[in-house]
Amino acid sequence: MRVTPETPTVHIVGAGGQLGTALQERADRAAGQVLWRPLTSADIDIADEASVATALGGLGPADVVINCAAYTDVDGAESDRAGAERVNVAGPALLAARTAAAGAWLVHISTDYVFPGTPLDGEGAGSAEDRPDGYEPDDVRGEPATVYGATKLAGERAALAADGRTTVVRTAWVYTGGPESRDFVGTMRRLEATRDTVSVVDDQLGSPTYCRDLADGLWELVLAGPRDAVTGKVLHATNAGRATWFEVAAAVFAEIGADPARVHPTTTAEFPRPAPRPAYSVLSGRSWAAAGLTPLREWRAALHAAIADSASAGGSLP
Repeated sequence: MRVTPETPTVHIVGAGGQLGTALQERADRAAGQVLWRPLTSADIDIADEASVATALGGLGPADVVINCAAYTDVDGAESDRAGAERVNVAGPALLAARTAAAGAWLVHISTDYVFPGTPLDGEGAGSAEDRPDGYEPDDVRGEPATVYGATKLAGERAALAADGRTTVVRTAWVYTGGPESRDFVGTMRRLEATRDTVSVVDDQLGSPTYCRDLADGLWELVLAGPRDAVTGKVLHATNAGRATWFEVAAAVFAEIGADPARVHPTTTAEFPRPAPRPAYSVLSGRSWAAAGLTPLREWRAALHAAIADSASAGGSLP
């Protein structure tokens, strides 16, 4: 690649996290088109104006900032609202102010938790007949049920207010699939190796999303460039389809050659947490496709790929 002063640089903020790592692993999709630069928490404090100015001091109008950084401790946020607001609200606002001043483009990652967590028709986890494909971006009604969700929603609004060209991308139930990962799929793989049976809630319905598929989608978004179809918009990017956590766990067991009957369904009431978990957080992919972007594949196929990818990378459990 011939680097010129006009060559765009993609600044990956939160590069040490799950999605930031996946974006780097999938950066070959951007080879020859852009430069990319990882920024971890050691490189930038997104809620500190001086740190943002220093880390992004060379930001140019052709550049992109992907903000993957967030306060993601859903339970911890219930007793640390100030900490969650600092990272999830003040941080995006400062990044957006910086991209606005430079004429650059901010892609800000958000979450399904911005929704109240119940179907729009107010019935049970699997109903939502009025939105069979899940929540649309404009379906935010009422207040989020958690501090985490409230701060992420406020962060979306703060970013868009500071830079009207910001693109917000909401996603949900993100996992990598490796047996050592701290996400749901990794946890199920470890539990399969240590327990005879596992009880998993079957009354929370959502959109399981393979982190690498999400990263590929974000690279497609970035490489297509800022345009009216995406700037100033909120988009949803998840693997297609819907599942309960119980269904995901049973599928994980099946994928690794274990008996899925060892996974037993239970209810949310059996696992009380400081922050209530949404009964319904399916996200529709219509906005993503309407922006001319490739829909992410069906969640079951993505899970199969995730387990295979982790095995090829040497991530099989003994």
